[in-house]
Amino acid sequence: MIDRIALTLLIIGGLNWGSIGIFQFDLVGFIGGGQTGVVSRIIYILVALAAIWCVTLLFRDSRDTFMDEPEMSTT
Repeated sequence: MIDRIALTLLIIGGLNWGSIGIFQFDLVGFIGGGQTGVVSRIIYILVALAAIWCVTLLFRDSRDTFMDEPEMSTT
């Protein structure tokens, strides 16, 4: 569940960076009352924490993230 939340936050961050690069428009800053607004800073911090969390995905064994397939009955 934490992985999905972190990935969602990174998608939001990536889309915001894309809007800054393409349109020179900071969507998070616009929503949160400017880049120094409290809401914007909280969103920026959450995205940064999500990025740090997702670094662990690079080093995690992929077998830990998938559930074992159910055994098929041969009766």
